[in-house]
Amino acid sequence: MSKKLILQGPGADQAVLARVAALAAPARITDLHAHALRCDGIDFTPELKRQVDDAAFAAGIDASFVDAHLTLADFGLVAMDMDSTLITIECIDEIADMQGLKPQVSAITEAAMRGELDFSESLKRRVALLAGLPTEALGRVYDERLRISAGGEAMLHAVQAAGLKTLLVSGGFTFFTERLKARLGLDYAHANVLEADGDVLSGRVAGGIVDAAEKMRTVQRVCAELGIDTRRAIVMGDGANDLQMMGIAGLSVAFRAKPVVRAQADVALNFSGLDGLLTVLG
Repeated sequence: MSKKLILQGPGADQAVLARVAALAAPARITDLHAHALRCDGIDFTPELKRQVDDAAFAAGIDASFVDAHLTLADFGLVAMDMDSTLITIECIDEIADMQGLKPQVSAITEAAMRGELDFSESLKRRVALLAGLPTEALGRVYDERLRISAGGEAMLHAVQAAGLKTLLVSGGFTFFTERLKARLGLDYAHANVLEADGDVLSGRVAGGIVDAAEKMRTVQRVCAELGIDTRRAIVMGDGANDLQMMGIAGLSVAFRAKPVVRAQADVALNFSGLDGLLTVLG
């Protein structure tokens, strides 16, 4: 199947985009907007992809090779990780900051997202450090620190208008996913439940942990409920615990992701906002 190359970058001008595009020797180049080009008629090879990816990254440009005729209409679901994907923060790190423990917890989070630690065990270790913290700290994190990632709301408006369903599936916590679900009009959300003893956190997760395998199963369950194959799902994530659900998707999107995730994703948005997905899919 023929491929198109989409080049985009918020700070890239047409000259820089054209220079990177020339590496692919396309038959046609189409200006999509001031900071994006589409290239068609490419003789795609893995070596060409490597050359273009390297040059694009050095120039602050996102390069996406996808099937030439792929559009939003080919999909029925957008599934998103929450922390550092739909939102700009890692909620557990910000909760830990209320305990004066952000450096310790952030180090564990980073190692887990790089795939160096088992996610479930890392989550238990991090949550244990939160024991005794007043539950009102969660509200402070949501109100004071949680922000939607660049382009997130525009992306969601467009996919919802196109009739796609939306799923927020997170190794984070229901306190945040449920609020985002209501705020953004999402169709589904699934995450971990932080256990509390009265008005303080117990330092434990209630019930099963939403790890990489559970994230994948959640995408499968929602697709089954919608009556669609998982290949009609777009899955977006940034960490190693997103790879299993990204692996069953029709289009996997790495957003500001760890290198191990960027390397395996169909599309990597390193510089563009989440709405860069819309440029890729026309």
